[in-house]
Amino acid sequence: MSRDEPTDSLTPGAARVDRRAFMASLSALGLGGTALPAALWAQTNGGQDAVTQADIAAAVRVAGLDFSDEEVDLMVEEVNAMRERYAQLRTMRMPNSVVPALHFEPVLPGTSYPAPSESTVFRYTRAQGLERPADLEELAFRPVTELAELVRTRQVTSTELTEMYLGRLRAHGDTLLAVITLTEELAMRQAARADAEIARGYYRGPLHGIPWGAKDLLSEDETLTTWGAKPYEEQYIPEDSTVGRKLEEAGAVLLAKLTLGALARGDVWYGGLTRNPWNLEQGSSGSSAGSTAAVVAGLVGFAIGSETLGSIVSPATRCGASGLRPTFGRVSRAGAMALSWSMDKLGPICRSVEDCAIVLDAIQGSDDQDPTARDVAFGWDPERPLSDLRVAYVPSAFEEEREDEEWKAFDEASLEVVRGFGIDPVPLELPDDLPYDAMRIILSAEQGAAFDELILSGREDLLVLQEPNARPNIMRTGRMIPAAEYIQANRLRTIAMHRFARVMEGIDVVVTPSFGGSMLLLTNLTGHPQAVIPNGYRSEDGTPTSISFVGGLFADAETLRLAKAVQDATDHHLRRPPLFAT
Repeated sequence: MSRDEPTDSLTPGAARVDRRAFMASLSALGLGGTALPAALWAQTNGGQDAVTQADIAAAVRVAGLDFSDEEVDLMVEEVNAMRERYAQLRTMRMPNSVVPALHFEPVLPGTSYPAPSESTVFRYTRAQGLERPADLEELAFRPVTELAELVRTRQVTSTELTEMYLGRLRAHGDTLLAVITLTEELAMRQAARADAEIARGYYRGPLHGIPWGAKDLLSEDETLTTWGAKPYEEQYIPEDSTVGRKLEEAGAVLLAKLTLGALARGDVWYGGLTRNPWNLEQGSSGSSAGSTAAVVAGLVGFAIGSETLGSIVSPATRCGASGLRPTFGRVSRAGAMALSWSMDKLGPICRSVEDCAIVLDAIQGSDDQDPTARDVAFGWDPERPLSDLRVAYVPSAFEEEREDEEWKAFDEASLEVVRGFGIDPVPLELPDDLPYDAMRIILSAEQGAAFDELILSGREDLLVLQEPNARPNIMRTGRMIPAAEYIQANRLRTIAMHRFARVMEGIDVVVTPSFGGSMLLLTNLTGHPQAVIPNGYRSEDGTPTSISFVGGLFADAETLRLAKAVQDATDHHLRRPPLFAT
């Protein structure tokens, strides 16, 4: 066959894949009988169950390969045998919670990190001179550091806080479309227990009695866990997530399961679009949409979100929250919906950076359910000298052209705040000669596997958004990625990890625009932590902007320390969205 033949041929190596070739390639992958309507399956596969030479030629084109007719003909028997193996695999129902035997390791060979010990310091700010306000709703926007002190000194009970926040959730949850399920009965029971413990002198720590909200991909055995998706609207998972269990052990009070974009993408769930508290015409961004909106609107004391590729950084930016994407492996994902086993991270979304540190201290560490989770020391001291930190910045990210020049000015002002501490950040450039965007197929392939049963059943059609860039279409196309290309992308990821490790030698924290250059994608692939804080508000519509701090692997404390210093030197995090202010 000639390479100059029209693109609607089945020529291996042809420039584009047309619909007919694509459908035929589905048949070669064993997807036609379930992923396509029966009539199309019969038409595409000639009414035959066996894969033909033409089917394989189409699959070869979809994979971007170039095999001769003779080579394709040799493949027919083995491809049909492989399809039988696919069918055998699909007889085994594997729920989303089953973890692959292979897992991602962000720590490069020859590197180790200190385990927690008695010498690990954890101190947090105990606010001085706090008094109970006449109207308890005035506490709705207070950080955990202040709420904790009022509870510890018994000026406010956990029950009172819980009732106040539940009232605000009822009043404003529908406005924001941020709440899937109120866990009122559980919350009141947990609050009463906290009050009884504190009354008899048993104080668990700064989260004792503090109400919080969970992104509804965390399982909780007393309520539904919907993943924000219509096919799972009535899903009950009879277990608590590790993060939820650890927060309960810290004495925190679960108020609500909060919205997420369906299957952790965007801010549209089966109930609608979760809104930005600063501008109800906007979505809150995603996928930790409800967690972020609820924190910023003063509906919960703090929340848990998740990030695979921006799902904490993006909504925290849009809504003006303080968020932390922890180092991959610091927090167990057990009991959380899996989207990408090698990229998913759970982290805190709060009103202040120090709140993030307090929550991270409670939820971090290993368990026997997540093989990637490990015990690494997290030492937090809000008074740690900034002179201890080795700080860098990415000049090209600050200099790149942007449509939002006002945001660019805010970023430059944040960098000047860092310099105002007597820090002279060193310039750092990312290893941008690698095709990071190509490595996105890692996420695409893993989500295709994570939701295998949904795709094969055809129920992904029930998801609200059915667009080229929406979750259903990405899952479908993820099933088309050859296993060899997935492995090649992970090998390239190893190269990226080594190169970024060399760039980060001697550096604790990098100051960076939140979406500057390739940093967000690169560090989600390498597993590095990122803290995000508001750093301004647009004059046009009053919506927030953000600046970010990326740390070395397991340098979460250092990352948060610099972010706290910058936050304390400004007042951006103290602003309240007018529609929800008390």
